[in-house]
Amino acid sequence: MKITGFRCYQIDLPLKEGRYSWADGKYVEVFDSTIVVIETDSDFEGYGEVCPLGPFYLPAYGPGARAGLKELAPHLLGLDPTNVTLINQVMDQALLGHPYVKSPIDMACWDLLGKSNGTPVCALLGGRQGDAVELYRAISQLPPEEMAENVAGYSKEGYRRFQLKVGGSPDDDIARIRAARAVLADTDVLVADANTGWQSHEAIRVVNAVADLDVYIEQPCRSYEECLTVRSRTSLPFILDENIDGLPQLLRAHADGAVDAINLKISKVGGLSKARVIRDVCVGLGLPMTIEDSWGGDIITAAIAHLAHSTPERHRFSSTDFNSYVSASNASGAPQRENGVMRAPDAAGLGISPNWDNLGSPVFEIRD
Repeated sequence: MKITGFRCYQIDLPLKEGRYSWADGKYVEVFDSTIVVIETDSDFEGYGEVCPLGPFYLPAYGPGARAGLKELAPHLLGLDPTNVTLINQVMDQALLGHPYVKSPIDMACWDLLGKSNGTPVCALLGGRQGDAVELYRAISQLPPEEMAENVAGYSKEGYRRFQLKVGGSPDDDIARIRAARAVLADTDVLVADANTGWQSHEAIRVVNAVADLDVYIEQPCRSYEECLTVRSRTSLPFILDENIDGLPQLLRAHADGAVDAINLKISKVGGLSKARVIRDVCVGLGLPMTIEDSWGGDIITAAIAHLAHSTPERHRFSSTDFNSYVSASNASGAPQRENGVMRAPDAAGLGISPNWDNLGSPVFEIRD
């Protein structure tokens, strides 16, 4: 099989709740998602997606993804897309950094590898583990009482894990955490995710004030060193997300005793291939993971489901179904939430088919 061309599409994914808000007053109302189609000399096409959480969350943004894809695509023409190792080597040589640009190409190659073997991607990534993947629900930053109401509402829909968006005023965040914990069952999991929003002295205030609660603290500060300082001042379980951008940083964090779990985002590390390596190292180290991406629609949700469902259950902290947050669909066949869980598709590859009517015309096409 050889790559003969690329098509790139852009689709807006409006948020059902109207706005997704997190630390430092940041918010997004419509997500800018990019779809990649890899054309081949076979009967198969491969599909991938990347959807940064705005231009101010990670070093990534929608138009940048498309500019990078236009740069990378010509280097890959004529290569075998099922040779994912070679594809990643060529991408890393042709474009330094910019892992989020490479992620949808790598994803589409895994889709083609599965289709060429008649096998779902989760089988190629390690085999289906367990019956379903437990999901968390992200709770957008609002006043404490409103966030608690949202937690209670999603609890009725079957969610048992919640990621509370904090990272604002320490006093408000203490109230948010206490209000949310009060409406949850003892067995429910609550994560207070500051998304780098606190300074270390603010984070220390918060963790001390909620030390009596059953709550995880996620990514309190921007720098790794600040987070390590906060970690040394609390006995609450600790998760790192934004700082874990590759295998070297994971190994450093583990050696420093900086984490009890990590958040593994597919596009943050460069695609399913590199996420699989980090996933397997975490399994070896005994570190549980939230397996997800920055954001996305049906195609990314399918990719998340395949990686998560092929991960040993005891190492799955949680995962997410981004397609349930947005009102536009970019593919059929993607996992759908049912009572707080999802399952990887059984069909070959990612198991999805793009909704061409919703995608419209390509932003650009590149061929031999």
